[in-house]
Amino acid sequence: MKDRRVMLQGTSSNVGKSVLTAALCRIFKEDGFKVAPFKSQNMALNSFVTKDGGEIGRAQGVQAEAAGVDATVDMNPVLLKPKKDSVAQVIVRGKPVGDMSVKDYIKYKPQALEIIKESLSNLERDYDVIVIEGAGSPAEVNLKAHDIANMKIAHLADSPVLLVADIDRGGVMASLVGTLELLDQEERDRVAGLVINKFRGDISILQPALDFLEERTGKPVLGVIPFLHDINIEEEDSVVMTERLLKEKPELEEGDLDVVVVHLPHISNFTDFDSLKMEPGVRVRYINKVQDLGEPDLIVLPGTKNTVDDLIHLFQSGLAQAIREKAQQGTPVVGICGGYQMLGQKLYDPEHVESDQDIVDGLGLLNTVSTFASEKITSQVQAKVKAKSFFSESEEEKEVSGYEIHMGRTELLSGATPFAQIFLRSGEAVEFIDGAVSANGLVIGTYMHGIFDNDWVRQNIIRFLCQQKGIALEGWAEFKTQQQLKEEAYDQLAQVVRDNLNMPLLYQLMGMKG
Repeated sequence: MKDRRVMLQGTSSNVGKSVLTAALCRIFKEDGFKVAPFKSQNMALNSFVTKDGGEIGRAQGVQAEAAGVDATVDMNPVLLKPKKDSVAQVIVRGKPVGDMSVKDYIKYKPQALEIIKESLSNLERDYDVIVIEGAGSPAEVNLKAHDIANMKIAHLADSPVLLVADIDRGGVMASLVGTLELLDQEERDRVAGLVINKFRGDISILQPALDFLEERTGKPVLGVIPFLHDINIEEEDSVVMTERLLKEKPELEEGDLDVVVVHLPHISNFTDFDSLKMEPGVRVRYINKVQDLGEPDLIVLPGTKNTVDDLIHLFQSGLAQAIREKAQQGTPVVGICGGYQMLGQKLYDPEHVESDQDIVDGLGLLNTVSTFASEKITSQVQAKVKAKSFFSESEEEKEVSGYEIHMGRTELLSGATPFAQIFLRSGEAVEFIDGAVSANGLVIGTYMHGIFDNDWVRQNIIRFLCQQKGIALEGWAEFKTQQQLKEEAYDQLAQVVRDNLNMPLLYQLMGMKG
């Protein structure tokens, strides 16, 4: 096997491969190596924009950040963004090539595999270590013939494989043994070790099971990783993950700020709100029912892969009217990307890019109209906030950064105020307005994902909401920058994994000296 690479595959989706990949990226960085993450094919609505405007899976952006390197399209050459049942937008090396059905994509896979080979070769040339993440399970017998995410990639990279299982969901022994049994001999030989993730309890009680596993499979258990509490690492996007957001019921204590994010059926880039969740005293709730709205201090409409369908859902569920009523009562509302489009007067789709509807009514909280177009904008941007709003009362223009991923264009109608002026897009000087602000400054829309990651924005929002709620800021925890919080989280994650994974054996399997 080639040296300096390792692949993490899972017994199923959502076993923690993405977070463990980020941990290994950080560990190898700490040990002095230039390291890159790699995932050949990712299916996610949570995406990241590279410096040159390419769109990749959000998880690979996070893993690159943990590795201390800039994310590139080579780290995730194929991204699938589901639009409806059996149809997804296919993004190759950062740019969309079209919407494909399952059958169409299977026909396209040989071409995609050649692109994957090229990206992997580029990473092998430029980095010391490559940490490869698989997708789903390698043992799906109906998918193996068309696999371009698991064992075929391990073979292509000539990489040892660590098989990861989630003990928290139950059946971990059966999932590990069963997965290995469903692999052919060559694939089983490539599995170099087993990792049990999300363990709660006394490791000594688990030891007999670990002994059984090693004897039954002939594979070493490289580690048992504890269930990670309060380590703020962005997670991979999946149906399981987004559904889990709805099940989270953060307890609201006296003095907490209550931020409600509307969980749209096609929600995307839900990690836009992780920076708010990191702040002590801020409770972020995801809701999809009008009865769960409560009395929030802030309402957020997130991005979506299908704005029109999700807007119709808001009206049908009663949430549209409830949000409008809260806004009229003075509750601040922020819409990001698709959420921004929903806040306007009308949405037009003459080319049926998003739906079969030519025109739909918006929430009417901003004096804007949006029109969908086939061209997709993906870029990192820097802008200056122009308008006064609930979190920006100063005459001084302050800078923000973020990223755009949208296929719509929004026009400001008479009397509308732009939110910001973009002056840098993918490294090029430009002059574009972004977003809009209501006359009272309490409703804001923007195409910029990551707006809450800007420290002054987040901190000013907290100050305003505390003032509105009568909470004394003197008792608030000292603000930290988003970068400080992220670096602390990566270091903490790496330490936990290093303490519970047999790193000397892993280095040996990778042909390296740790």
